[in-house]
Amino acid sequence: MGRRSAKIATRKNKADAAKAKLFGKIGKQIAQAVRQGGPDQVANARLREALAAAKVAQVPSDIIERNIKKASESKADYAEVTYEAYGLGGTGFVIECLTDNVNRSASDVKAAITKGGGKVADPGSVLFNFQRQGLVMIDASEGEDQAFEAAMEAGAADVQPALDDDDKVVGYKVLTAVEDFGAVSSSLAEQGIKTVPEASGLVYVPLVQQEVNDDQFEGNEALLERLLAVDDVDAVYTTVAGLD
Repeated sequence: MGRRSAKIATRKNKADAAKAKLFGKIGKQIAQAVRQGGPDQVANARLREALAAAKVAQVPSDIIERNIKKASESKADYAEVTYEAYGLGGTGFVIECLTDNVNRSASDVKAAITKGGGKVADPGSVLFNFQRQGLVMIDASEGEDQAFEAAMEAGAADVQPALDDDDKVVGYKVLTAVEDFGAVSSSLAEQGIKTVPEASGLVYVPLVQQEVNDDQFEGNEALLERLLAVDDVDAVYTTVAGLD
């Protein structure tokens, strides 16, 4: 396989992994909603929200049905947990989990951090370097002008091109305030704008991008991949420049 083909394959693998993580996260959110309010979406507002997110993300119906059934029959409940870590070169990592076993997720995440060459950080010592925002990824096929015009009409706070390793535009990041995420998403959909569900959602955006040397970048990339391999981990954010 040539270098270009290898890069394409790597990007596809990352996209597939991101989609799997998203489907898993939404599945757990559905299960959590059912456990708290029952399987009737008419009477369960949280379940309606989770199912709406599943529709936007194009989650297969069998995954939805499986999680509703599992939650109806099981007493397991999910908790949202955030961990923080230092990477190589003094960089920061924020790790989001939705887990039915906090002790297991804490053990697995901390082990991944240590084995990946990082250091577990105290709560709040890394998180202050990030801002919670909504992110809607517009597909690159829409073009820059169309993406920017649609985003501004939808009420977005900012729009940024998303670049791959070769600095090629692969989409457009539409950033919103947390409370505006739903409205902006709906407006883009109503305008017929093609989005990328697996790359959209509520995220932590770094307030500063940290440049590191090549060895540190590779080490941080390996740490990121190790963290994402943990079953309970739904998303990982970092201050490392160029590492999404």
